[in-house]
Amino acid sequence: MRATGIRRTTAGLVAAALLATLTSCAAAAPLARAAAPAEGASHTRTPSGGHIPLEGAVNVRDLGGLRTAHGGRFRAGQVFRSDSLGKLTDADVEKLAKLGLRTVVDLRGPFEVEHDGADRLPKGVEVTARPVNDLGLYAKTTQAIGSKDPVKQQEMLGDGKAERLMKDIYRSFVTEPESRDQFAATLRDLAHPRQTPLLFHCTSGKDRTGWVSYLVLRAVGVPAATAEKDYLRSNEYRAEADRRTREGLKAGGYMENPDLLIPLQEVREEYLDAALGEVKREYGSLAGYLSEGLGLDRGTLHRLRGRLVR
Repeated sequence: MRATGIRRTTAGLVAAALLATLTSCAAAAPLARAAAPAEGASHTRTPSGGHIPLEGAVNVRDLGGLRTAHGGRFRAGQVFRSDSLGKLTDADVEKLAKLGLRTVVDLRGPFEVEHDGADRLPKGVEVTARPVNDLGLYAKTTQAIGSKDPVKQQEMLGDGKAERLMKDIYRSFVTEPESRDQFAATLRDLAHPRQTPLLFHCTSGKDRTGWVSYLVLRAVGVPAATAEKDYLRSNEYRAEADRRTREGLKAGGYMENPDLLIPLQEVREEYLDAALGEVKREYGSLAGYLSEGLGLDRGTLHRLRGRLVR
């Protein structure tokens, strides 16, 4: 029993590190359907642009309150972003229930859901999963950590290799048709009155979720600098959890230098710039990416602004 417990603990540490760095996503299919909250249902609004402290998730936020370039404000209580919701406590679920959520978009992959757990959510919330290709990030990180070989880990993740992989993943947000389809579907949901309030999330709530958040904010007129600041805030909210993951891997004998994972755990300006550079090369502008790359017509974009800006 002791040996089995040790194997499960160390395997859990590896899974935690991998799941905290993934940017792959799940198959596009409804996971659960139930009655949405009734029109006009009473629910609690979070402070403008507020972080929502939970026991089982660290990167949960309301996008509301951010100003647009034309003096409007993003509506509070309509769009939420988060990390994995599979470890929520009963108290967390009660807190989410007060948000009046109708829809949750789960951007995790099947393996992530299997090992991290399905979302724990209030009754009546419709959940949809959507995939985004991770370019082999999970496999490469698994191989590196599982080897327990510091030389191999350095060869695989060191000397800028982890950073280059992250940039390639962000570029794929622009170049991969399947990924664009999932981002487009999520923005269309946000423009639909019967889908909001809506929360979208991945495992860490930083890369896939960060890109969707950036797109939503820019699409409704939030300045680039403000949207980028929101993107970078994941580092603030994830810092302690990520530090504990690295300490656990070192203590478990999996990594001599767990700091090799930092480029995979963080969001960085250069990652976002990699995606935006690809946007410019492929579509000329973010507006071109939204209209041509994601196939969002003027009517959808107009409804998005009308619903989310006051």
